[in-house]
Amino acid sequence: MVRACAIEVGHGVLAVYDKVAKNVTCLGCADEAPVALPAVRVNIPVVPDPVPTDEPVVDQPDVVVGVAGASARREYKRRKSNDDQHLAEWKDRVRSKHRVLGGLMLAVSEDPKNTGTRAWDIGAHGEEVFAGSLDRLADAGLYFLHDRRIPPTRANIDHIVIAPTGVYVIDAKNYTGRANLKVEGGIFSPRVEKLIVGRRDCTKLVDGVHKQVDRVCELLARDGIGQDVPVRGMLCFVEGDWPLVGGSFTVGGLDVLWPKKARKIIAAPGTLGDDRLRVLHRHLATEFPPA
Repeated sequence: MVRACAIEVGHGVLAVYDKVAKNVTCLGCADEAPVALPAVRVNIPVVPDPVPTDEPVVDQPDVVVGVAGASARREYKRRKSNDDQHLAEWKDRVRSKHRVLGGLMLAVSEDPKNTGTRAWDIGAHGEEVFAGSLDRLADAGLYFLHDRRIPPTRANIDHIVIAPTGVYVIDAKNYTGRANLKVEGGIFSPRVEKLIVGRRDCTKLVDGVHKQVDRVCELLARDGIGQDVPVRGMLCFVEGDWPLVGGSFTVGGLDVLWPKKARKIIAAPGTLGDDRLRVLHRHLATEFPPA
């Protein structure tokens, strides 16, 4: 803008510039000025308008919660594909060896079963059922992580729940039969607690959850963000045979229960605030990535 007439001087317009006063004078006003000043071309920088974009702004979530049973489901599909291929090859061998009666033999015989493959499907279903049960606590101010890998191993944690009462490490199982606590020893020998499901000794499950709890405790203590946070282990039998009254118990310091009982404990009031829960959630999600 010029000093006298206040006319806007656009880009590329001839005008007179006073280096001492640092003023711009249009040519019309310059003719009336007592001292003739050299005319210069004033270059006013042009700022381009922002280029509009049609790309939507996507908010990336801070934490990947994970999909319950995802790794078990992948393993089941991989094994099922191999089993189907082996089954097709077996049927081809039967038909080739018995050209006349091969078809009839296959029709009246049962296909070979791979119980190991079926176990992965059952296990994945158990994790999915328990995750669905936790969804009922979506408005309770809790934070969830599902199917987390324990670096640098191939082992995983089924579920981690961060609640006002602490952190819960939960192993969800889809076993048949009733879970019971069997105690051996006593006065003259060491007390030994065993987890029996149906007729099977499943105490190794307790040892597995203990390792998971220890790993979470070590991590929180190492990084100094949760050394005062209680970490509690649970074994949840999602479709087990439970009595109408009672039934839950502890073995080796771990809770053995069913989904509804687990929800009641997890949703209890606690002292940890939401800001603290968010920090713990994000940190555990980083240290235990999705499996």
